[in-house]
Amino acid sequence: MATRETSFGNTNIPEIIPVFDIKDATFDIVVVVTDKLERLAGNLDTLKVPLENYSKIDKAFDKQPVLISTDAVPSGRVIYAATGPLVRDQDDVRRFADAAAAGIKRALSAGCKRPLFVCPNDETFQQSRMVSNLAILQSLYKPIELHEAGKALEVDALGLWFSADQMETNKILNDLIALEQGRIVARDIGGSDPERMTAAKVLAYLENAFKDSSVKVSAISDVDTLTKEYPLLAAVNRAANTVERHKARLIFLEYEGKQEITKTLFIVGKGITYDTGGTDIKAGGVMAGMHRDKCGAAAAAGFMKVIDSLKPDHLRVVAALSMVRNSVGEESYVADEIITSRAGVRVRVGNTDAEGRMVMADVLCHMKEKALEAVNPQLFTIATLTGHAIRAVGPDYSIILDNGPARNLNTAQNIQESGEQYGDPFEISTIRREDYEFHKGKSEYEDVLQCNNSPSTLTNRGHQTPAAFLIMASGLDKHGKDSSQPLPYSHIDIAGSSGPFPGLPTGAPIVALSAAFLFQQNQLTCKSEPI
Repeated sequence: MATRETSFGNTNIPEIIPVFDIKDATFDIVVVVTDKLERLAGNLDTLKVPLENYSKIDKAFDKQPVLISTDAVPSGRVIYAATGPLVRDQDDVRRFADAAAAGIKRALSAGCKRPLFVCPNDETFQQSRMVSNLAILQSLYKPIELHEAGKALEVDALGLWFSADQMETNKILNDLIALEQGRIVARDIGGSDPERMTAAKVLAYLENAFKDSSVKVSAISDVDTLTKEYPLLAAVNRAANTVERHKARLIFLEYEGKQEITKTLFIVGKGITYDTGGTDIKAGGVMAGMHRDKCGAAAAAGFMKVIDSLKPDHLRVVAALSMVRNSVGEESYVADEIITSRAGVRVRVGNTDAEGRMVMADVLCHMKEKALEAVNPQLFTIATLTGHAIRAVGPDYSIILDNGPARNLNTAQNIQESGEQYGDPFEISTIRREDYEFHKGKSEYEDVLQCNNSPSTLTNRGHQTPAAFLIMASGLDKHGKDSSQPLPYSHIDIAGSSGPFPGLPTGAPIVALSAAFLFQQNQLTCKSEPI
């Protein structure tokens, strides 16, 4: 038996029990996810006949989860949740996630407290079991506010069926729990309301989450330091700074492996705890849901929780979370202001509702300075940055854009492939010359224009141009592929993939990043504690 709960505030992972015998009497229902009954072989063969018999009397058998009564298992209950077809051009591994989520929800509606989940191996999608397990844990997640109110998880324990390979079982469970611990951090921070997760409370949460861990937590709150070192961020913070509980925090999370470092990641996360739009206020009822504008920083923190769990030996990671509230008031920054960035670039504000790029640009410049002294560095920004990202690729996909050095490393392609395998999908966009032209200063007063006066959804290349701005305002344009010191940089827009509102945050792109930098063969060696 294996039991693993989160060791910090929100204990949202139930007891997880690896199971090798489908007739284990510990459980009150068996949930089966697959595309065809022929896969129920060996230890699972006992399920095949009752399911085949039921399929003959119910045409909905392979279209929605069905619950049957059978003496094939001790509980007398089996749910079959079919994935549907898997071999068409449009099919991907998320069919397993959809079926698993539907199956576990059906089990909960039946009153089950100890479900045993079965997902036979699939040769087409090698990570189908992991994707299915993650979907179940996503469905079982309970928001931190409910946890703090004493609301228990809906299950007492979760069984996961495995073949007899103990080493494979331990590896899958370790990776699964590490990923889910990271996604809990991301959901807790990203999904909580703007007063539960103010910048100060995010810092307190992370200090608790990483207490006695391999990740060092530090923060800057002093307004004079922020104004001097991160002037673009400080401009956004001006209105919020008049309210003690809304003051900004720039939070740093740092990890360094125990052996010789061969790779360094620098990640900047947008953490807008609430976005009113500032003086370019979000009018007409579009402000609701803007507590989710911190999901980029939340994802960066969640990725660091995965790092802390797996402890890669040769990796160094620095995450910076720009936790700022974009309030409106007499101290608000306004359009037409010209602010000199940390990189010495004169930035003219065009729209105060483009605050996300403002709070990240100076921090990205700081990470750039660190990267110049680091071993094999790569830089990332992660943000719910533009509505245009959703308009361009839909609500379920992250978008990644590489600069020249990152493109030479095939960063976007590698992360897209990892996300494809693990059900955390990406689309690739390209930063073009027009994006740089768009942000060039329009007069002799400024070097760079922060934004135009229109929403991104009404702006041509509305999700591509902000990446160019971040490069220009941070000074990364001096470190392109033509530089003697090229720095790979990728911008990730998760406006669509971060999750629905109303609804739960997804934790994207934690799984894809973990798969790309921690799970793939020939990547960095990880040390995770045995189950």
